[in-house]
Amino acid sequence: MRTIIGLLFCFFVSFSVNQTANAQTIELLAGNTLNGTVNGTLLGGATMALTGNPDFDAFRVGVGAGTLYGIGVGVYDVTSSGGQPIIVSGLFNDGNNTSIIVLLDTFYGAAAGAIIASSVMLIAEEPIIDGLRYGSASGAWAGFGFGLIDAFVLAERITPSSSSVSRSSNVSDGLVGIKFNEKNSLGLLAPSFTSTYKVDATGLYKEFTPTVNLFNYTFNF
Repeated sequence: MRTIIGLLFCFFVSFSVNQTANAQTIELLAGNTLNGTVNGTLLGGATMALTGNPDFDAFRVGVGAGTLYGIGVGVYDVTSSGGQPIIVSGLFNDGNNTSIIVLLDTFYGAAAGAIIASSVMLIAEEPIIDGLRYGSASGAWAGFGFGLIDAFVLAERITPSSSSVSRSSNVSDGLVGIKFNEKNSLGLLAPSFTSTYKVDATGLYKEFTPTVNLFNYTFNF
């Protein structure tokens, strides 16, 4: 009897670990794919701005290539972490996958390029709109290039156990997790369940409804 109970216990533990690993694998793949698609969309728009071509071919290629890039980075994260939670600590931000570091650096590059180019246009007394367009587009590509180096060369990758990550990283739950500092973090697209109590002729019962939280901000005192 004790042997049977022991075998059942081992099976239950193994099943729980596999379920957790599978869930983490899906989260890594989904988060990276989403980030890659957004990154590709931004770069496609940047290419259109640089070339001045109103054709949406560059935008379309950017979305498709970005999605494939995100899937590839997701596979890299799953392989390197063994399906476990991962924290990527880049030069400017921390995140729970690799592609979020590249995406944020792309945003920073676009913002910096827009500011620098518009300042130059003001000094030269040229149209600011052109400076914003070319500056942000060039900055986005420069930020993307730097982001690749930041994420795959400079960043520190931490793959502790799930419990350690939840206690030490302070990154909010979600397919995309962004850690601003030790106290502030933001999670995007976090699937969850909401529960409500209902009463009918049979009595009181609890109903669960699947939901998706678009934003999940965490502040630790």
